[in-house]
Amino acid sequence: MTKPTSRSHTQKVQASPSTGESALVPAALQIHGSRLWTSWQAEQDISLAFSTYQAGKVFLIGLDGDRLSIFERTFPRCMGLAVQGDSLYLSSQYQIWRLNNVLAAGARTHDGFDRVYLPNVAWITGDVDAHDLGVLNDGRPVFVNTLFSCLATVGEDCSFSPLWAPRFISRLLPEDRCHLNGMAMDAGRPRFVSAIATTDVQEGWRDHRRDGGVVMDVASGEIVMRGLSMPHSPRWYRDQLWILNSGLGEFGRVEIASGRFEPVAFCPGYARGLSFHGDYALIGLSKPRGNRSFSGLQLDARLEQAKVAPRCGVAVVDLRTGAVAHTLTVDGFVDELFDVTVLPGVRRPSAIGLKSDEIRHTIRMGDAASWLPGVD
Repeated sequence: MTKPTSRSHTQKVQASPSTGESALVPAALQIHGSRLWTSWQAEQDISLAFSTYQAGKVFLIGLDGDRLSIFERTFPRCMGLAVQGDSLYLSSQYQIWRLNNVLAAGARTHDGFDRVYLPNVAWITGDVDAHDLGVLNDGRPVFVNTLFSCLATVGEDCSFSPLWAPRFISRLLPEDRCHLNGMAMDAGRPRFVSAIATTDVQEGWRDHRRDGGVVMDVASGEIVMRGLSMPHSPRWYRDQLWILNSGLGEFGRVEIASGRFEPVAFCPGYARGLSFHGDYALIGLSKPRGNRSFSGLQLDARLEQAKVAPRCGVAVVDLRTGAVAHTLTVDGFVDELFDVTVLPGVRRPSAIGLKSDEIRHTIRMGDAASWLPGVD
């Protein structure tokens, strides 16, 4: 692998819309952890990745000594994230990406980074508003195709192949009928999904944002939970179903047998993006937008009652107590996050961008292939 240009940043960064690269500019974007954040992150031996479609950025949060290492790359309207082995998957405006670590086996670091993610593969889906993302047992990405109200995978000769749709969806049309948005993976298969409503007309979900949210079992097609407000990010962890009841700012678990939601923690922001590591849940927080999708939710009243302004960043909830143990705050031109994922065993990650010379000069040779047929 030839040497890429390093672009890591601590504390304050600004993205240039013309190049997609970064430069240290005071006050443009500030990312800072609570008092014990860096020591907790080092103790857990993890890094984070989070996406923001508002700014079209993916951020990689690692450690440079005892300080944050903040690395960003540009992917327009990036949303869902998934990790499988040494690969990072990402859904963006009209593509699903697979970024592979290009450090050779046994290589400890390169310019101080212990992961260098290269965008190796892109599947062109068209602008289907792909939300949550996972990886099937056969290695294919599976994603929530929100525009067509279904789960889908990629294809070689098509934009996408539908895999599953809710029973109440009569036709797969580009109408965002129920705002299917979240997916919980279990052992390489989608197990549960979330939707804002059970409507079957174009954008019908918008009239049911306060209490129309549902969680569905993919195998049976049954609705296992009703009455949620703008649910997002269902996840299956430690044999339990967890979800964000975003319209009320709640993180909690679903009792599948009874269909009851049990709140675990209040989130001081619009909760979206959920990942787990050990005894901790990592939750993405956003500042609610003043538009039709986010206005009029009960979250506004709960924030006012708690006398707290909505925050953007990541909250770490201790599953043993329900307390917010640590926070990572994002201030500046980024007000919203979509997804958060943990990179286990990674100290300081980086990625190679699409708009600079470094991607032209990063070349990795694979294993020798079989000789061409008919050639002696």
